[in-house]
Amino acid sequence: MFIMQGMGKKPRRPRRAFTPEFKAKIVEVCQRGDRTFSQVAKDFDLTETAVRDWVKQADVDAGVRTDGLTSVEREELAALRRENRRLREDVDILNLRPLSSRRRPGERVPVHRGGESAAQREREAFL
Repeated sequence: MFIMQGMGKKPRRPRRAFTPEFKAKIVEVCQRGDRTFSQVAKDFDLTETAVRDWVKQADVDAGVRTDGLTSVEREELAALRRENRRLREDVDILNLRPLSSRRRPGERVPVHRGGESAAQREREAFL
């Protein structure tokens, strides 16, 4: 049973990066219609999924399809998610700030209310 697990599996290919120009060329070849996605993928040593995704994204960017985010919207969403993550980290850091050494946990903080006397504020603060 364990012998069969390794059979038939291809080794995992390292992640590759492609230029926007190369992707545009692949999309153009696919949109001509003389070759299938599978043929284009084999000819250029790509995965069929990558080719399909590039064509779909090009269609969304061109307004042909409306079932996804445009490239500009994707970039904006990524930037907003980065900012949101950074702000959450900032809030977490602020929440870790130690309590003031002059106050004990649960002790009421005196608040100045305009027009009240100092003695009255002190009485209310310690109630």
